[in-house]
Amino acid sequence: MSTDRLATEASTEADAEAVPGTASGTAGAGGDTVAAGIPEDGGSTESAAAPDAADEAGKEAESRAETAGDAATPEAAPALSEAEAELAAQRELRARIEQRKAEKDGPVEAGTKLSGRAADLLAAVRAVESGEKPSTASFLPPPAEPRRPAPAAVTTPVAAALRAAPPAAGAAPGTVSAVRAVLTEGGAPEALAVRAAETLGEQAADALRADPWQLLSVPGVRPEQADGFARALLGAECGPGDERRAAALVGWLLERAALQGHTAMESDTVRAELARRSVPDPDEALQSAIAEGVVLVFQDALETGPATAPVPAPDGEDDEGEEQPVRVLLGLDRYALAEESLADGLARLVNASALAPADGEPDWESAATDAASPSAAELIRAAAAHGLVTHTGGEAARGEPAALVTAARALGLRAYAAAHTPDGRRRLAAVLDDPSAAVTVSGLLTGSEGPGRDAEGALALDLLAVPDAPQLDVESAAALIESLADGTRLVLGGDPGVLCSAGAGQVFADVLAARACPQVVSRTPDPGPIGELVSGIGVGELNQVAAPGKEVVIVPVRDAGEAVHRTVQLVADSVPRAIGVPPADTQVITPGHGGSAGTRALNAALKERLNPGPGRFGGFDPGDRVAYAPVPGRTVTGTVVSADGDGLRLDCAGAPVVVPKDQVDRSVRHGWAVTAHQAAGLRWPAVVVVLPGDAAQGLSRPWVYTAFSRGERHLSVVHGVDQALPRAVAEVPAQERTTRLRTLLRPAAG
Repeated sequence: MSTDRLATEASTEADAEAVPGTASGTAGAGGDTVAAGIPEDGGSTESAAAPDAADEAGKEAESRAETAGDAATPEAAPALSEAEAELAAQRELRARIEQRKAEKDGPVEAGTKLSGRAADLLAAVRAVESGEKPSTASFLPPPAEPRRPAPAAVTTPVAAALRAAPPAAGAAPGTVSAVRAVLTEGGAPEALAVRAAETLGEQAADALRADPWQLLSVPGVRPEQADGFARALLGAECGPGDERRAAALVGWLLERAALQGHTAMESDTVRAELARRSVPDPDEALQSAIAEGVVLVFQDALETGPATAPVPAPDGEDDEGEEQPVRVLLGLDRYALAEESLADGLARLVNASALAPADGEPDWESAATDAASPSAAELIRAAAAHGLVTHTGGEAARGEPAALVTAARALGLRAYAAAHTPDGRRRLAAVLDDPSAAVTVSGLLTGSEGPGRDAEGALALDLLAVPDAPQLDVESAAALIESLADGTRLVLGGDPGVLCSAGAGQVFADVLAARACPQVVSRTPDPGPIGELVSGIGVGELNQVAAPGKEVVIVPVRDAGEAVHRTVQLVADSVPRAIGVPPADTQVITPGHGGSAGTRALNAALKERLNPGPGRFGGFDPGDRVAYAPVPGRTVTGTVVSADGDGLRLDCAGAPVVVPKDQVDRSVRHGWAVTAHQAAGLRWPAVVVVLPGDAAQGLSRPWVYTAFSRGERHLSVVHGVDQALPRAVAEVPAQERTTRLRTLLRPAAG
């Protein structure tokens, strides 16, 4: 399908005014190449990445903090800022994971031969991959823990714990100095000293001397850099087969996979990657990683077609039938335990609802009868009968979870709707009878929003709707579910067509695929030409739409330079004049940070036109539009106010934020242009989507769907990818992430 079917207006004049016509579909030329599926600076896309392109994700791993949608607006709380509160919540979750990890068998000492369970695990890996029957004893799960009447993992009210927690402190100056000395000795940049000290702790210098490859755990460090550092420190002792190197590489591979959304990797993929990085014996490397406790091993049954009768065994042999196909996965404990905790918590909600007494139940049927739409009535009835329900639909369908929350509150229940971003909270508040029922997920967990916690540490609510569930990564989802007591009704909702979370996991997609609970599909379409266009994209069709009010405009360009020029014209002149939307309410979205028309180039051009200045505050001037990442994986949009000795002062949706000076360079960037992952969960009156020719490989149906659906009144497409756009919509679906949640949820579904 040609791109001219999409066009309803074309703009080829200097002022980019929309006039009736069709897009030429001229292919863009030139510009820096965007790596296949992995935009420069670690920006995420949904297309499959080649190994070399995937390496770019590890090159600037710290940029994961900039690939997500907007987060909860920081509150100017007297005790803790929003960022500090969220970091404290993450530390508490990590502490619980470490406690659970400590309860398991300890790892075998480094350098010793494997025995017992670790040996069985490795034997099973090899047996499965060679086609032999796996040793089922190797994968027997631990005894099931008894169900909790409330989230027992939270032993004290988290809100109170957060209020008592001190602000996160940086590494001690003495530790940084010691690390700097080791880095200098090994020829590594001294600029890594602070991050290395923060990552490795007080004994960082000693740890790096004993195991130089631990430098790989520092965000942004790549294997060849760690190898050079190790050669400088160890000399002749350094070699590619060093078991310390092997363990570090396995951990690095899994961390890099997590940046791409995976919670686990198939064992043969890890083995191939190790061989590609000159590890002489990948099998021995995996053995070492298992022994050190760097990686966990799992056997997951593969989905198969219709069941067939087992083939009878010959006389004299055991009749065990055909062996079910399995896959062997390797995973980091933090994601493995988060997925197990999440699956257990979801099953707990389902089971608690099934056992709930019928006496004293609210009059849900009357509430459903009074609902404004059939889809809202269906959702109310489903939530009344089940502890866990999924709800799918577009932007207009968000009114249905809001109707459920309003009905529940009218029945005397403590009900809230939790969005992914402050903008999502604002949109929910607009359709709720009580705007205070709209919160953000991060604000709910940190205690800065919502009802707070009860005496047992559970969130003090009876019903929770999460209409942005596709943006939940596995760790935040686990923290949320652990905070819900038995009997709480949970509705996970959202648009399945948008990009998945920036963090690891695909929680909403896995819950839908596992069919672990009732699913309500909204019949409420998104209105207008943009809604019609996006609905077609969702099913793989790029259709022509009528846009009499210039709701959709196509601006063809020949190269990246022209794409930047046209984008600036649209934001500064054409959209304000023709549509009436000012530049402050127009957002630019592009596939990646790098390249000739990435966020860096676009932001530089837009700043020069909209807010020129010398950048006297670390590259920023008052009035600059910025994207600030207070914690990894979350981004807050705002405006620069000023700077002083305390740091850079921002206005983020009306809330004052101070970014410390030493964090500005890695957590703040200009924000007139963002990536689609950053834009997920947000909407603006007008959106300009930039598709330069060098971005063709980074496009996918979810990317196009997400970017095109961010505009409320107007969408301009700066189009230079020719037939790559319709091809991406028709042929490039979401990249499947390797996770275990779907398998873990199947028993609950059964």
